[in-house]
Amino acid sequence: MATYKEIRGSQIEVVATDPSNPVEGQVWYNTTSNVLKGQVATGAAAWATGGNTNQVRSQAAGAGADKDTGLVFGGYSGTAALSETEKYNGSSWTEVNNLGTEKRYLAGCGTYTAALCTGGYTSTGSPASGTTQNEQWNGTNWTEVGDLTRPGSRYDASEFGTTTAALFFGGEPTTALTEQWNGTNWTEVNDLNTARFAVTGFGTTTAGVAAGGRDPVTGATEQWNGTNWTEVNDLNTARADASASQAASSTTGIVFIGSTGNHSNTVANTEQWNGTNWTETTDLSTARYRGMGGGIGTSAICATGYNGTARTATTEEFTGAGVASTRTFTDS
Repeated sequence: MATYKEIRGSQIEVVATDPSNPVEGQVWYNTTSNVLKGQVATGAAAWATGGNTNQVRSQAAGAGADKDTGLVFGGYSGTAALSETEKYNGSSWTEVNNLGTEKRYLAGCGTYTAALCTGGYTSTGSPASGTTQNEQWNGTNWTEVGDLTRPGSRYDASEFGTTTAALFFGGEPTTALTEQWNGTNWTEVNDLNTARFAVTGFGTTTAGVAAGGRDPVTGATEQWNGTNWTEVNDLNTARADASASQAASSTTGIVFIGSTGNHSNTVANTEQWNGTNWTETTDLSTARYRGMGGGIGTSAICATGYNGTARTATTEEFTGAGVASTRTFTDS
C-alpha cells in the first residue's frame, strides 16, 4: 500500500496548533486536541452542526465575521428577557460579560470583538416595554452609548454594519423608519419603502439589503445605496423572523430560517443574494425562527431560536460552495 508521503509528496505534520494558512490537501495531526485534520474544498454549500449555546433562548441578537467567531446576546428564556452574552470560537460557546439591561426582540451587528446591541424590549409580557437603548461591546464589556432618536418603544427591528457605522431599520410599532449610526449618534435617514417588523438584512451603511418581515409576512427585498432604499426582487420564500449573514457584502449575503405564517410555520430555507436575484441553497438541519445570525455569504453562523414547539441552543455553521475549510477526520 502506498504511504501518504508517496501519494502527496510530504509527511503528515505533527503540530501543537493548526496551521494559520493551510492549503487544499494538507493534512496534520494536532497534538493539543489529539485529532487528525485536513484542508478540503467544499462542493455544494453546506450547513454543519456546531456546539450548542449554554443558554437556551430565542429572540436573541448576534454578531460575527464568520462561522468561527460568533456572539449571541439577550433574548428570551421562555419566562424572562435575558442579558446573557456568549462568544463562539468555532466549536464551543463561552459565557462572557452580560448586557447592561435584559432585553428581547433586539437587533445586533458587528463582530465578536466589536458589536452593537440596539433597541428591543425589556418586559416579559404585554404590553411591550420598548427601549431606544444602544449598547456597545468592546470584546470584554458592554457600555451604553447613544440611544436611538425615536420612537420610544421600537423593537423587533434589524441592523447591520459596525460599531462606527451601522444602519437600523423597521421594527414595531410597524414602521419604515431607518436610522444611521456614526459611532456617536443616530441620525434619521430615508425610510424603507415597505413598513415592517421582524425584518433581516446585511451589508454596510453605503450598500446593504433588507429582506422579509411581517405585517403581513413578505418576501419584499430592498437595497440601500447610502441614501435611499430601492425595491428589488423578492425572496423566493416570503418569511418573517429570519436571520442573515449580517457582515456580508450587499451582493453576496444569505438569509436563512424564519416563519412563513403564524409562529408554528418554521422553515430551514437558505437563500443567497447575488445583487439581482435570490437563489435557494442548502437548508439548515433544524427549522426555526428568531435565531441569531452572523458572518458572510460564504461563512455564516446560526444559533438559538424557536423550532415551533421549543426554544433551542442548536448552532449550525454555513460554508459556501467551493470554499476551503478545515475538516476533522474520524474513524467513522
